[in-house]
Amino acid sequence: METTASLDNIRITPRKLALLADEVRGKPVAKAMNYLALSPRRRTAAIVAGVLKSAVANAEQKGTMDIDQLVVSRILVGKGPTLKRFKSRAKGSASRILKYSCNLKVFVAEEAKKGK
Repeated sequence: METTASLDNIRITPRKLALLADEVRGKPVAKAMNYLALSPRRRTAAIVAGVLKSAVANAEQKGTMDIDQLVVSRILVGKGPTLKRFKSRAKGSASRILKYSCNLKVFVAEEAKKGK
């Protein structure tokens, strides 16, 4: 059983967020939170950690999962809306500036018990 948490329209490019999401995917929640706390990408790591905490809280609210056994099963990073801005240039022309945003969705699930 999985629980989710999501955050939309984050003003970070999807590529920057995806690089951090790849590092956390598949890890136990405790190890993932430690990694995010010590990550050099502080702003991005703080956002991912907040959504991860929300997913754990959602799992705790359901009451059917053991919180100590949770694993980050999936993290989806998608493209959000793009803000289009213009910067004035020489001779009355303008150049386009694209400000990207992204959407983040975190799935946590109980770790499969390994039995012999």
